[in-house]
Amino acid sequence: MAPSTSTKLTYEDYQLLPDDGRRYEIIDGELYVNPSPATKHQIAVGNLHAIIWNYTRTRKTGTVFVAPFDVLLSDVDVLQPDVLYVSRQHDDRVTERNVTGAPDLVIEVLSESTRKTDETIKLKRYDRFGIGEYWIVDPVAESVRVYRRGRAGLELVDVGSTLTSPLLPDFQLDVADVFATTE
Repeated sequence: MAPSTSTKLTYEDYQLLPDDGRRYEIIDGELYVNPSPATKHQIAVGNLHAIIWNYTRTRKTGTVFVAPFDVLLSDVDVLQPDVLYVSRQHDDRVTERNVTGAPDLVIEVLSESTRKTDETIKLKRYDRFGIGEYWIVDPVAESVRVYRRGRAGLELVDVGSTLTSPLLPDFQLDVADVFATTE
């Protein structure tokens, strides 16, 4: 019996996808389509973007982006993290249309429809392509898991109630502030 062949989707295929409000990603050549996120997800994304943006703006350490913004890890890996940070040292990776290569920090906020992908498949891809730090934010549990590059790749680190990062010197964020509303 001959092995089955399958065609992996590429960035070229990705660029032909419709602009229909859905969030498309290609991971190892496979297409993932995500529905619009829920309110708690959007609050966490907005808070993280605003806080990290303010930090990077005042310290001029790099650039922070919010989805939708493409990250090309390879021709068959095109992701749209919820929030991402590229340090000034790697600003050559930022193009007019995307980030080509690994951002320094990637943040994914879990949704019911993306939880499994974010916690397993994306974790492995981000690790493989050398992401420096990966935060998985759970708006239901109001918790954040931080994976930081170590000797064995991305390793889970204990964050307690305060988020810090060697990528962002003197940065401190109370985990509760990630989920805070204006009410």
